[in-house]
Amino acid sequence: MTAARCPTIAVVATEASGDRLGAGLLQALRARVPGARFVGLGGPEMAGQGLKSLFPIDELAIIGITAIVSRLPELLGKIKAAADAIVAETPDVLVIIDSPEFTHRVAKRVRKAMPGLPVVDYVSPSVWAWRPGRARAMTAYVDHVLALLPFEPAAHQRLGGPACTYVGHPLAAETALLRPGSEEAARRVEKPPVVLVLPGSRRGEIARHTGLFGEALEKLVERAGPVEAVLPTPAHHLSRVREATADWPVRPRIVATPEEKWAAFRQARAALAASGTVTLELAVAGVPTVVAYKLSVIEEMIGRLLIKVPSIVLANLVLGDNVMPELIQRAATPVTLAAALAPLLGDTPERRRQTEAFARLDAIMEIGTAQPSERAADVVLAAMGR
Repeated sequence: MTAARCPTIAVVATEASGDRLGAGLLQALRARVPGARFVGLGGPEMAGQGLKSLFPIDELAIIGITAIVSRLPELLGKIKAAADAIVAETPDVLVIIDSPEFTHRVAKRVRKAMPGLPVVDYVSPSVWAWRPGRARAMTAYVDHVLALLPFEPAAHQRLGGPACTYVGHPLAAETALLRPGSEEAARRVEKPPVVLVLPGSRRGEIARHTGLFGEALEKLVERAGPVEAVLPTPAHHLSRVREATADWPVRPRIVATPEEKWAAFRQARAALAASGTVTLELAVAGVPTVVAYKLSVIEEMIGRLLIKVPSIVLANLVLGDNVMPELIQRAATPVTLAAALAPLLGDTPERRRQTEAFARLDAIMEIGTAQPSERAADVVLAAMGR
């Protein structure tokens, strides 16, 4: 970067969650460097902060090994196009956000063409869970990692990865959305209890979990009595979820806006959720949860060989304690899910164990003090000016 021109900051994000992180980062960077120019890949929220995306990122929203393999030629073409376009812009720094199957390949190509360009990775790959050798390999093309989880800097140090700074999880700034006021807290203890049903936010997750969760809800009502089921889903999956739940004996109220989703979190007595970031949202919201997940047979076989953590539930990993029951693959049946969920509706040891663990999260995640976007911007600017 020279004093004669404003900096060009390249940013690559390919999913909605990365788009939100990127938008917060770009806003913080714009406040510090008003003339900064943003190039790369992002969604509508990053566009609102001045980024013109090379192509729509919804073309890249994939999950799972089999999905990646089936679309590999297309993905490789887009990786090359993104890297070439970024190099042509001669940026002063490259920030890659999550989605390592795509963003890390872009970073490798850009680093090869521009060896001196600083590269910052916002959201650490799960090197602490599987393929730990990735941490050391990243040092060839990543200079600094911005961690969302408090245990990740120590993991990178242990594994020989790049420099890593805990900037805080976005949830640290969203507790007002997640935690109930007095009226909502009162609704949590009223009957019928609100039960959140969260089969996942991706097409494959919805296909694998929706029928199972509907049957589990039926078994729960047989065991524990009536419930008010609420199913939040992204707006673009609304018709798919309505069709998938049309024959549920216990019909859920389906909500598709963020406002409705967070209102349901603030009122919920308990939740049945597919494993993912949502488990941490539920923990911060103080909603006791049962977690389930199903994979294809191939993905299960690979996962059993590679995954090296005591839990696949993010909330459990952050807490350092497997407080949320997790029922995976064949262990996840309507009967087992209902049996695990029923005690969470009453004043039981199972419910108290979770709520007491959730009370530790503020200190663990620096909730109330962490400003993730501001901290992230500080690291990016420091890397750019190195």
